[in-house]
Amino acid sequence: MSRPRPVDLLVIGGGPAGHHAVRAFREAGGIGGAALVSADEAVPYHRPPLSKDYLRGEAGEGDLPIENGSWYADHDIDLVLDTFVEDLDPDAREARASSGQRWPYRACVMATGSSPLVPDLPGMDHPDVHYLRSAADGRRLRERASAAGSAVVIGSGFIGCEAAASLAMRGLAVTLVTDEDRPQQGRLGSWAGEQIKSWLDEFGVHFRGGTELVSMAGGHRVTLSDGGEVDADLVLCALGIRPRSDLAVRAGLPVQGGRVPVDAGMRSAAPGLFFAGDVALAMNTGAGRRLQVEHWGEAERMGAVAGTVAAGGHAEWSEVPGFWSEIGTHTLKYAAWGDGYDEAIAVPDRHGAFTVWYGRDDRVVGVLTHENDPDYEQGTALVKRGAPVPVG
Repeated sequence: MSRPRPVDLLVIGGGPAGHHAVRAFREAGGIGGAALVSADEAVPYHRPPLSKDYLRGEAGEGDLPIENGSWYADHDIDLVLDTFVEDLDPDAREARASSGQRWPYRACVMATGSSPLVPDLPGMDHPDVHYLRSAADGRRLRERASAAGSAVVIGSGFIGCEAAASLAMRGLAVTLVTDEDRPQQGRLGSWAGEQIKSWLDEFGVHFRGGTELVSMAGGHRVTLSDGGEVDADLVLCALGIRPRSDLAVRAGLPVQGGRVPVDAGMRSAAPGLFFAGDVALAMNTGAGRRLQVEHWGEAERMGAVAGTVAAGGHAEWSEVPGFWSEIGTHTLKYAAWGDGYDEAIAVPDRHGAFTVWYGRDDRVVGVLTHENDPDYEQGTALVKRGAPVPVG
C-alpha cells in the first residue's frame, strides 16, 4: 500500500472544472497542499477544438493544453496523470486510486466529467466506431479522417453538427443521421434548426433526418429505422454524454439523473466534498433552482466557485449558462436557463445575422444569436432579470 499523501485540496478530474478549481483555490489564498488527480494521460486541455479546428487540422497538439505543464509545479500543485480514483470515503475524507495511492484531504472537488453515450445496440462497441470526448479520441479521429473518403456522423447535437461540418471541410463525403427532423430542433426550435441545416448543406453534409440508428456492422455500415443503410470509411457516434458519477454512487452520495445535487457554492451533502461540472446538479441563484448543464464555460465557473469556497472564500454560481458553437465558418452564441420554453421568436436580418428569443410565460428564458453580439449580451442580461420578451 502506498504511503498517504495528505492535501488541503484534492481535485479528482482533469477537465475544465478540475483545472479551474485548483486555479481558484490558489487565487483565493489557499496555501495548503493541493493535488489534481486525472485519469487522462494529458495535462488538462481544451476540449472544444476537438470537433472544430483541431479536427480540421488547423490547430495542433500544442494548442490544446489549458496551461503548460510547468504551471502546476509553479503553483505548488501536485499533478497526477493516468491515475484512476477508485474509492472515496467521505467520512474519513480520503480517496484511493486503483494504483493504491491514497490522499487524505481537508476538501475535495469531484470534477469527474462525463463519458460519451454508447447506445445499447448491436455493433456500437466495435473498435472502429469513434466517440469524441478526450484528446486521445480526437487524435484517433483526426488520423482516421486523413485516410478516409466518407463519414457517417450519428447525432445532431452540437458535437455532431460541428464534427460533420469539420469532416466535410476536410473533403470527406459526410452523412449526418439523426432522429430529429432538423438539427438541434429539440433544443433550439424549428427555425434555428433550419438555419443549421442550411449551413450543413453549404458544406456538403448530407442531412438524413427523422430516422434512428438500429445497428452497426463492421464499424462502417449503419442500418437505420427507415430501412436504409449507409456505408462509410469512418463512423462517429455523437449521441450525448453520461455523467461519471460512479465514484459518487460508491461513496454513498445522493444522485439524481446521474448528477450529485449541490448548493450554489458546489457543496454536497458530505462536509468538505464539492462537485463541479457535468457531474453536478447545482443550484443557480440567478435561476432560483438547480440546473443541469454540460457546457465548457459552466464547468469552468463551477470549478472556480468550488475552489474559491474550498479556500475559505465566498462564491456562488449565478450566471446564465451559455456557450458558443462553431459549425464550419458560422458561430452560434446561446444563453439560456436550459429547462424549457413555450415560444421561440426569430428575428433575422437581410445579411444573414439573426436572433432567436425564447420565452416562457412572456418572460425571456433564452437567446440564440448569429453575428449579433449586442443582442447576445443584452439577451443574457434579460434572461437573468426575467425580463419580458422584447419582441412579438
